[in-house]
Amino acid sequence: MPRATRPARLRDAPPEECGCWLVALPAIDGKQYVYRVYAPEDALPADLFWEAWHCHDEGPHPRALDLFDAAVIRRIGR
Repeated sequence: MPRATRPARLRDAPPEECGCWLVALPAIDGKQYVYRVYAPEDALPADLFWEAWHCHDEGPHPRALDLFDAAVIRRIGR
């Protein structure tokens, strides 16, 4: 599973405050790509989405849809 970094506005959060989020992005090939984003519990969904989208966009995979409403964002752990 690809691993995204924390959004820039959340990078100052101490590691103990960060949890794991899964962000699923649909792509033009009909597949769904899931990214792990580490961020605090109070992270904004838009920050999580854009971090995963930019991570996907820089990779070798087919283009992901940049539609926020099409993404599935779930917090896991803690």
